[in-house]
Amino acid sequence: MREINKLTVSEIKAKTKAGLYADGLGLYLQVAPGGSKSWLFRFRRAGRARKMGLGSVHTVPLKEARERATECRKLLLDDIDPIEARKAQRTANRLAEAKAMTFKECADGYIASHRSKWSNLKHARQWTSTLEKYVYDKIGRLPVNEVDVTLVVNVLKDIWTSKPETASRVRGRIERILDWATVSGYRTGDNPARWKGHLDNVLPARNEVRAVKHHPAMPYSDVSAFMQALREMEGVSPRALEFAILTAARTGEVVGARWPEIDISSGIWIIPAERMKSKREHRVPLSSRALHILENLPIDKTSDFVFIGDKAGATLSNMALLMTLRRMGRDDVTVHGFRSTFKDWATERTTYPNEMTEMALAHVVSDKTEAAYRRGQMVEKRHQLMEDWARHCDPEGDRGNVVSIKVTTNGQTA
Repeated sequence: MREINKLTVSEIKAKTKAGLYADGLGLYLQVAPGGSKSWLFRFRRAGRARKMGLGSVHTVPLKEARERATECRKLLLDDIDPIEARKAQRTANRLAEAKAMTFKECADGYIASHRSKWSNLKHARQWTSTLEKYVYDKIGRLPVNEVDVTLVVNVLKDIWTSKPETASRVRGRIERILDWATVSGYRTGDNPARWKGHLDNVLPARNEVRAVKHHPAMPYSDVSAFMQALREMEGVSPRALEFAILTAARTGEVVGARWPEIDISSGIWIIPAERMKSKREHRVPLSSRALHILENLPIDKTSDFVFIGDKAGATLSNMALLMTLRRMGRDDVTVHGFRSTFKDWATERTTYPNEMTEMALAHVVSDKTEAAYRRGQMVEKRHQLMEDWARHCDPEGDRGNVVSIKVTTNGQTA
C-alpha cells in the first residue's frame, strides 16, 4: 500500500462522507458535513498537534496541494512553524498594501479624523477645495510613501510667488497629511513638506516674496459715518453687522449666537469654548447700544438663534454680513477688518492696557491676566472699554481721546 500520494482525482470527486482522508506525509482531504472539500496539513510542533488549511479543492488542485504540503515540511525542517510563517507573510502583504495608500486617500483620512475638531464646516470645505485645486492633480494618485521634496516643490512652485498666502496654507496642509500618514504607518522618514531644513533650502521665505495682505480695515475715524449709514438699513443682517463691530467679534461667533449665551441683566455675552477659534470660553461685555440691538431684534420661537435667518429655526448665513457691506458699496473693507479697526482705535486713542484689548479680541493671554480681567472691577473696566468703543462708533457720540485706566499684570488698578 502506498504511504504517500494515496488519493487520486477520481477518488477525491467520489468522497462525500464527512471526515479526513489521508494523502500521506501530513496532507489530508477534509470533507465537511455540508459536502464542501478542502485541504488540510497536519503536523506536530513542540509536542503539540496543529493543523493548517491549504485551500479549497475547487481552488487548489491535488498537485498544488501536494506542493504546498511539501513547502510546509521544508519549513518544519528548518524549525519554522508554517502557520506562523504564513501569518507573518500576510502581515507583510497588508503592510505593503497599506504603504501603497495614495496621497488623496491619506488626505481623506486626515480630514475625516479631524473634522469633528474644526469649529465649522467652512474650514473642512476650505481644506478640500485647496487640495482639489492645487494638489490632487499632481500627487493625489501617487502612493503617499513616494511623495518627496521634489514632488512637493512641484506642487508649490506655480503659486509660491503669485499666491504666497495660499501656497503657505497648501504647504502646511500637505505637511499635516504626511505627518498623519507617517503616524498611521503608511510612510517613513522625514516630512518633505516641512519648511525648516527642507523647503527653506529651495523656496524663498514668504516674506521675501511679497508682503502678506491683511483683512482690509476701515480707519477708525471713518467708523461713525459708516455706522450712520448702517443704522439706516433695515433687517437683521445690518443689525448683526453692527453688533459684530460693537463687540469686536468674529462673523461666526455673531451669526452663531444663541440667547442662552446672553445675560441681558448683567450685560455679558458668554461664548462657549466650542464656538471659539481659541477653544476657550470668551466673555464679551455688551455696551448699551449692543444691548439695545438685542432688545429690538425679531424673535424666532422655534430656535435659540439671536440673529434669525429667512427660514424658520435657522440663523443668518456666514455671508450675510459681508453681503451687507457689498450692498453698501463697501468692497474695500471686510467684516473681520473691523477687529483691526477696534485695535487701532484702542491703541492710538485710549490708554487701555494692551492685555485688555487683546482679551476683547479673544486673543490668548496668560491665564493669570485673564483671571484678573474676569473678576470684580476688571469686568466693569472691560464694560467701560466696550462702552467707550460704542461711543466712538456712535454717529452722535463724543470721539475725543479717551482717558481710561492702566492695569498691572496682577490685576491692580494704577
